[in-house]
Amino acid sequence: MGGSNQSEQFPEVIMPACEMMKILKGQKALVTGANSGIGRAVAIALGQAGADVLVNYFAGDEQAQEVVTEIKKYGSNADCFKADVSKEHDILAMYDYMKKKFGTIDILVSNAGIQRDAPLEEMTLDQWNQVLATNLTGQFLCAREAVKEFKQRGVKKEISCAAGKIICMSSVHQMIPWAGHVNYAASKGGIHLMMMSIAQEVAAHRIRVNSIAPGAIKTHINTDAWNSPDAYQSLMKLIPYKRIGEPEDIGKCAAWLASDHADYITGATIYVDGGMTLFPGFEAGG
Repeated sequence: MGGSNQSEQFPEVIMPACEMMKILKGQKALVTGANSGIGRAVAIALGQAGADVLVNYFAGDEQAQEVVTEIKKYGSNADCFKADVSKEHDILAMYDYMKKKFGTIDILVSNAGIQRDAPLEEMTLDQWNQVLATNLTGQFLCAREAVKEFKQRGVKKEISCAAGKIICMSSVHQMIPWAGHVNYAASKGGIHLMMMSIAQEVAAHRIRVNSIAPGAIKTHINTDAWNSPDAYQSLMKLIPYKRIGEPEDIGKCAAWLASDHADYITGATIYVDGGMTLFPGFEAGG
């Protein structure tokens, strides 16, 4: 972003990305929707932390291969697999490939998601169904298959304290209503209680299930919200911390949350949003 889009008092600065400690060494991870944006940053961060990563994607072969190449620079193994997460047969094929390629799965990051925006009275059933199928059903299918493997394999103490870790990618809009995006907000609200219910169900098996809820993150999907000075300043009114999020902010959080450093955390949502969920409109009083 150009300097004109940044707060003069608090310049938008992200600490240089250096190789993380290998807190995920020996672990095998699957990241869905990982060829761009947040998913790409998460896949690379897990690779930096020592995990071998299967990069799932729906479209964009070249982009997916670029993520694989980037992960391998850090000494981790990586591969990619094209699959539509809303289709059960695609999910089953992807997990079969994961087991053949890496032997097992230790970490699932369900990141794949889409938007099909429209005012309520103009929203088609197809727009509703597409978003719910990818954003919510896709996470259900991926979690179901991961839990099967976690339970069958159990805890391998030399690898991790937990039998497996699931991170559901949600949004601040699991909490903040979003007019004109009813299907998207509904899918994220569904992820919230799905995650907590799965976490409750599988905790006794030493399986941890959590969510990350990003706020405004600088990705191609929301370019209109930050790519001009006026849009950026308008966005800053919603973010107390006065900078837009970077995909790497989510990647670092995911790597930590998947590690044994976070072993006593399950059923929780971590909001990575610069304070967006602090209701900044009430800063000066209700």
